[in-house]
This record gives sequence, C-alpha cells and structure tokens, in this order.
Amino acid sequence: MQQFSEIEPLRAELKTLAGVKVAFVPTMGSLHAGHLALVRRARELADFVVVSIYVNPTQFGKGEDFSTYPKSLVQDILKLEEAGADLLFTPSDEVIYPGRGESSDGGSCRVELPAVSEVLCGESRPGHFSGVATVVAKLFNIVMPDISLFGEKDFQQLHIIRRMVADLNFPIEIVGVSTVRDSDGLALSSRNEYLTLEQRSVAPELYRVLCWVVGEVKQAERAVAEIEQDGVDMLQRVGFEVDYLSLRFVNSLASVVHLNSAAQYGKEELVLLVAAKLGSTRLLDNIHFDTIS
Repeated sequence: MQQFSEIEPLRAELKTLAGVKVAFVPTMGSLHAGHLALVRRARELADFVVVSIYVNPTQFGKGEDFSTYPKSLVQDILKLEEAGADLLFTPSDEVIYPGRGESSDGGSCRVELPAVSEVLCGESRPGHFSGVATVVAKLFNIVMPDISLFGEKDFQQLHIIRRMVADLNFPIEIVGVSTVRDSDGLALSSRNEYLTLEQRSVAPELYRVLCWVVGEVKQAERAVAEIEQDGVDMLQRVGFEVDYLSLRFVNSLASVVHLNSAAQYGKEELVLLVAAKLGSTRLLDNIHFDTIS
C-alpha cells in the first residue's frame, strides 16, 4: 500500500491510472470492521482503492471530542493493507486548510447545505455538516475518484453528501454500505471506545428500541409522535440522554407526521434515526424500511 501526505505527489500517482476505476473511502481513522467493510466493498467495485485518514477539525463544535478523538495510525495501516487498500492519504491540517492559522473558521471557503443540514444532528451540532461537506468536497477534488463509499450508520451525512454531489455536479457515484453491528446489535463506531464496561452493556438497547419502534410503526395503529415518544421514554429509562428519535422519509429526510401519508408514497422507504448519549458518548443508529402499504 502506497502512502502520501501531500497533494501533488498523490495527484501525480493517480494520474498514472488512466482508464482505471478509482474508489475512495474517506475516514477519520481509528478503523473498525465497519470501515473495513467499506474498503472491501470498494475493492469489489473498482480497480484501485484510495483511503484517507484525516480527523477534520471543522466538523467538531466547541466542547466536542476533537482533541481526544481516538487515533491508531499504525494499527490502521495494517488493517488497510489486509483489507486490500492500494493507497493511503494522510494529510495534515496545513495541507487540507492552507492558511487556517490565519482564520478562525478553517478558511474562507465553505460548503453549506441549508435546511437538510439544520435538522436532526445539525440542530444540536450547528456547523457540523458544513464542516463535513467542506472537507469531503476538498478530498473529492484532491483524489477525483469515480466512486466513493460511506457507511449508512451516519445516514444524514450520507444523504447530505449525495445532495452535495448532485448540486455541485461532481462526477462521482456515492455508494452507501450497510451498517456493521457487533454480535449484540450495537452499531460499530470509533466512539464506542469511550464507553465504560457498564455503559457498553447498556448500549445495545439503542438498536433494540429502534427495532421495537419500527415494529410499532409497521402496525400503523398509533400516531407517529406517540410511538416516537415511547421509544424516547424507553431509552431514558435505561440511562440514555436522547437528542432525537425521529421517523423520516429516506429520500428527503422530511418528518413523517401521519402513517397514512407515508403509505401514499408507495415504495418510498422510511428511516428511523436516533442520536443519544450514554455518559459523554454520543451514539448514532438508524433503521430504514419499506413504507406501510
């Protein structure tokens, strides 16, 4: 596996791949089986697989875990080699945000996606998705891949990146890869490392409650808000601080208010999303499924 930390040598290498299909997997490192599933899927879909590891400061808000975000570059390299990555890009802040030290907002150019970036995680983490969209746009312009892969666990992020690619006319296919879970149902995440042993034993309740809520939604016998609140109550009883638990339409992330209105959309899917804290650790999960018919 080749490794680069500067843009020009990376671009020079990629220019030698004329006619080769390139897949790109952007990550923040601390790699787990979910990341490696993206790399393996990329290996199936393309001839050459590029992975980046970069902890992006502009997507972290004040008081969030940027300074303590887990890092394990040596182990990550070994995992990527085993998974079949061809090239690893590990840029510094100075490479991604030249002149950032002269500007408190990470540079003057930012990608903004109004409305869709301001709900769900965007409501409690203002500026987060602008930071995500900006760094992904920068990485896309550096690597210029044919396809790029993202995990469905971060469903709103995936939705926003797809929207950005369409709006900015990037010639890149965005591929979502199913959430990888531990044997007890907990979605794999780098932040799971923050959980204490006691919290880790409680964490699978997040997925269990999601499954219960989906079952209630499919029965279509009660109001959406009532079912959502029951799910929130169940999570709070076992120690979660719930940011949101919300039923949305997959294609728009618009709220589902009435289940009969969901049925009229035919084959459009719904997605049930949740963000909740155990102690100081913020966990995300979702389930998407067919509408009621």
